[in-house]
Amino acid sequence: MRGTGVDGGRGQLVLAAAGVLAIALLPLALAYLQLGAHPDVVATGETGTPVHDGVAVLERAVHEAGSDATGRPWAARDTAVAQVRSGLDPSFATLESSQVAQGIAYEVAYNRTTAQAWAASECPRGPRRQFGDCEASDGVVVQERAGETTVLAVAVDLTVTTREGVSAVTVVVPVVSGER
Repeated sequence: MRGTGVDGGRGQLVLAAAGVLAIALLPLALAYLQLGAHPDVVATGETGTPVHDGVAVLERAVHEAGSDATGRPWAARDTAVAQVRSGLDPSFATLESSQVAQGIAYEVAYNRTTAQAWAASECPRGPRRQFGDCEASDGVVVQERAGETTVLAVAVDLTVTTREGVSAVTVVVPVVSGER
């Protein structure tokens, strides 16, 4: 969805950069935790807000689940969508229970309407792109490419509840950056 006032391509670049940064900082955070640091000390790899942290987790999970499901025959696209969703279920459950002790609760739900709107407006197409149909199914956007299913994105609603209040965002998480 647009409405943030940011150009779609630039927004995708920012999301991709945030994902790369989050992935790059993960080994640092794991090493820090393995040193037996006290839990009251803030890790240097933390990104800041609970919403940003939740989106970073979603980016990693969607990339992995979408990449794993890409390549099935187009006729089996429903199976690819089901594979993405089943691959995301453990990540969603882990995120939802990850910081309850710190007073942060996450809730993740697929957003079918946003996925359909994204598929209608953002799927790669044009004279130099020989891609086939693009569909949104159960919050997952897939496209036919050379007879195979390519998973492009997943649309979710992320609700974060903290002691300070509730934040709700709808995000379309691309599987691979630069798809436009």
